[in-house]
Amino acid sequence: MRFAQIRDIDIANGPGIRVSLYVQGCHRHCPGCFNEETWDFSGGKTYGQEEEDDLVRLINRPHIAGLTVLGGEPMEKENRPDVLKLLKRVKQDCPNKNIWVYTSFLYEEVENFEEPILDYVDVLVDGMFIEKLKDPRLHFRGSSNQRLIDVPKTKEAGKIVLWEK
Repeated sequence: MRFAQIRDIDIANGPGIRVSLYVQGCHRHCPGCFNEETWDFSGGKTYGQEEEDDLVRLINRPHIAGLTVLGGEPMEKENRPDVLKLLKRVKQDCPNKNIWVYTSFLYEEVENFEEPILDYVDVLVDGMFIEKLKDPRLHFRGSSNQRLIDVPKTKEAGKIVLWEK
């Protein structure tokens, strides 16, 4: 996997002060995407053990609420193995932190992936960005079709449960 950037302080992509990893690569190319520079799978920088270790160290700072993974598209097949490895590590080594993942795939698609990514996600922000549904008043999403899904509650209820502040 490659990544575009790591933000050690982010307040725009989930509640509280967060660490964000922007993965590199996306096949979906939503018109109006605010991260077009992350579409190229060969762009950005190589992600490896050193970057994973740095992320865990950054996330474990006392003022950090959690990790946000976005992109690019973290749920592209090319990115899933490394994203899953990172999420597992964060759940293990940062037990009091939450994990948010942004994806253009729907929850119903992600839950059918071979990789059990949702086992390690607290909130999934799903759905393609749709420019005509863009609304700057929305919290933590770009267009009104996108859902902020409370993954543990959704799994427990057997139906989509939206995240509430």
